[in-house]
Amino acid sequence: MSNQEQQLARKGRIVALVIAATMLLWMGAQVLAAKLGWEARFLFLFDFAAIAAFVWVFVVIYQIWRARQKTT
Repeated sequence: MSNQEQQLARKGRIVALVIAATMLLWMGAQVLAAKLGWEARFLFLFDFAAIAAFVWVFVVIYQIWRARQKTT
């Protein structure tokens, strides 16, 4: 496995971890908000943070895809 392939695989693992962590934290925030009676405006902060994480994920996935297109 070449160095570039290892870097792409590492990026892929990081993307997977960010997706999993984002969803777990977002769902945890939803449960906590329901139990603690938080206002909707505080939940929007978690929503926007999750959206920002997913935008980052899509950018990195696009970078991985483009890099793999160049190698084949």
